[in-house]
Amino acid sequence: MSTDGDDYCLIDATRPPRADGPPYAECVLCREPTEYPESYKGITLCPPCEWQEAQRTACSG
Repeated sequence: MSTDGDDYCLIDATRPPRADGPPYAECVLCREPTEYPESYKGITLCPPCEWQEAQRTACSG
């Protein structure tokens, strides 16, 4: 097993900016309000769906 630090998953963890207040963007999976501004263009997930997506795409090492 390599110990040079290259044996981990690289996932693009770019996230939209947090909203200071309403209106909030809808989650693309369950349509619940997210923590992100409604003006954000892109995929937004509510905290529970974000957590489930992270679990689904996590490395199994």
